Amino acid sequence: MGQRRRLARWQMNQAAILKLEKAPSQAEVAWPLMARATKEILCQIRDINCVGARITLNTKLPEDVALNISLRISENCTIAAEIWIAWHKVVNGVNHYGFCFNKIADADKEKIYRFIDMFYPNEPQHELLLGAVGDENEEGGDDLNDHRVFERFRKQFSARFMGLNGKEGEAQTFDVSAKGLGLSTTDELETKTSLEIWLDVPGSTDPVYTRGQVVWSRLSEVMGWQTGVELERADLMGISRLLRA
Repeated sequence: MGQRRRLARWQMNQAAILKLEKAPSQAEVAWPLMARATKEILCQIRDINCVGARITLNTKLPEDVALNISLRISENCTIAAEIWIAWHKVVNGVNHYGFCFNKIADADKEKIYRFIDMFYPNEPQHELLLGAVGDENEEGGDDLNDHRVFERFRKQFSARFMGLNGKEGEAQTFDVSAKGLGLSTTDELETKTSLEIWLDVPGSTDPVYTRGQVVWSRLSEVMGWQTGVELERADLMGISRLLRA
């Protein structure tokens, strides 16, 4: 996979206006009121980078659909993007969302960079557009995962996997996200090994299928071999199925 890039998130507590510019047809069923009329929603940006943001608001947003939004961060800074909700949880009655920017123009990425540079000059600058480069042989763990726009969920699911060499095995997840999995196995899986993975969905005979590559592996006295797998693509729908089962 070569070098693995990690994007820094700029921590803030910035009031903003979220606006659904154009509701896709799928959203009309999930959110008919919003599909009929544009609505401005007051929200708070907790952190942001050029691939996503963590936002809190009182309004519940439709999930499992792509949404075209604009986000007015300040009087002179509005960004537009197609987003996907990577995760959602409610804390004390307030909705917390992790947004993934599916489509965002380079000009809007530059707006984010300029806003941070102007209003949060003391925040560490970790190359917003390129990301901070991690060592290719770096092991996983909390330091790696802290930079994900996709939140990790410490969940245990049974899994089966098969390598390109035909080797098959069983595993159990110890955390999941839309872009990666933590697997516990009895045998070591070598880094850069490509895997096909089937995750068992509780209460369903239809597993979640995905593909990925081993990026780190280490031996744990309690859990056997722990392995970090980076998925080929962000599997938002699959992870949603698992977390809602």
